[in-house]
Amino acid sequence: MLEMENMFKDLEEGPLAPQFCEKLASSFSLAPSRAGKQAITPRQVKSWFQDRLKKSQPRVASSNMALKLFADLSDASASFGATESSQKLKGNASDLSELIFEALSSKDNAWYDVASFLNYRVVCSGELEVRVRFAGFRNTDDEWVNVRRAVRERSIPLESSECQRVKVGDLVLCFQEREERAVYCDAHIVEINRKLHDINGCRCTFVVRYEHDDLEEEVRLDRLCGRPTP
Repeated sequence: MLEMENMFKDLEEGPLAPQFCEKLASSFSLAPSRAGKQAITPRQVKSWFQDRLKKSQPRVASSNMALKLFADLSDASASFGATESSQKLKGNASDLSELIFEALSSKDNAWYDVASFLNYRVVCSGELEVRVRFAGFRNTDDEWVNVRRAVRERSIPLESSECQRVKVGDLVLCFQEREERAVYCDAHIVEINRKLHDINGCRCTFVVRYEHDDLEEEVRLDRLCGRPTP
């Protein structure tokens, strides 16, 4: 972890080179301390650096104008009648590229920061989709995602002073760490064990239930991101 923290400080902004992630994953997998354990994957390395980047970025105000534009586009798509339902309308969405959003990948049910919106289309069902490029990923990982269900304002890492804001039943974005992956997934708070904070910050623990697989896990606050207040 110390080695990766030092590397993070020296990294320049921009996508992580695949060769860098592959070399680092191979180096860690061959370490004596991981003998007999599952190999570290390049995707896990990339997810770790993205997690650190998310926590290091300053908080930004939400863009009501951008969200209204998405809503307007999506509402407009519903107005197409049955005679036009088979037509796919396409357009350019580059005007949204500077805004702060996250999108849900259909490949692993995880949320990733959006680097840019490439274009949009109205599909046969009348729903609006946008093609997104995920932050830190290449164009081969671009995806078409549903605007209503898979695009939203970026979740915000919680600070120790915000611990009391977290309630049972809240929807949060939780950093899920597994042997085969480390990604951000939607989860609900099912139990909270409050503890006195110390000089290091929040010591409380939270039991979350992930939406995509219903598994429960006990985590600390630094693994949670809150949803922006409407």
